[in-house]
Amino acid sequence: MKNYQSWFGAVIITVALVLAWLIYEKILGAGSNFVGGVNSGEPVKGNYLGVMYKGGPLVVVLIAFQIILLAYAAERLLTLRRAYGRIKTQAFVMQVRNLLKQGKWDEIIALCDSQRGSLGNVVKSALSAFKTWSHSHPEASQAEKIAWIETELEEATQLEIPILQKNMLVISTLAQISTLIGLLGTVTGMIIAFASMARVGAPDAVGLANGISQALVTTALGIPTAALGIVLYNYLANEIEQIIYSIDEVNFTIAQYFKLQKV
Repeated sequence: MKNYQSWFGAVIITVALVLAWLIYEKILGAGSNFVGGVNSGEPVKGNYLGVMYKGGPLVVVLIAFQIILLAYAAERLLTLRRAYGRIKTQAFVMQVRNLLKQGKWDEIIALCDSQRGSLGNVVKSALSAFKTWSHSHPEASQAEKIAWIETELEEATQLEIPILQKNMLVISTLAQISTLIGLLGTVTGMIIAFASMARVGAPDAVGLANGISQALVTTALGIPTAALGIVLYNYLANEIEQIIYSIDEVNFTIAQYFKLQKV
């Protein structure tokens, strides 16, 4: 799993940086966006692509951040959709409850395989372990069985949660540092602008304009990138909470059944 995560992250970062550089050079830096047809000149009036190009190399980083955010968000969305499974929570709970009453352990395991989601994974892991344990401990008391199944359900849930939360740290981190990268561009841009004013003789109007452009463009890109990251993170976090709540609901139902029945 760790190797897969490292491989996935390395590929996404590399592809994002390459795509961001191509967008910066081929689209934003296209000659048609600038006076005289070369990107060393001033942007054509009203051409925002040329203005963004003047933001400098940090624009590449911020564009790459946006691509990485979208890639990781898409990966999480696909994973969470699979985590919900193919059977709705309430229907799954009712079927598990009915099969428990009939003592059909194998059918419950088959149902979990059909569900193919986090709910099914947790129930299958816990009940399979309980089935094996109960057969080897026929003398176990009802209290021991209840304590054992509750522990198994809790452990199975704790193993499932990291899978749901994987890569959320990347989205959170990008959301937090995007604004800082934008502010870094603002600072470096203002340094360039004031340096042009400090030159001996007449102020360098082009240098001053470039410095101010970089200061404004990177900030303008950093803020929406951070906002996008925050929105994606909060949406995905809410989806994860819904899945965890569903797992807790199933666990409670199973635990209550064990407490009320002689298993």
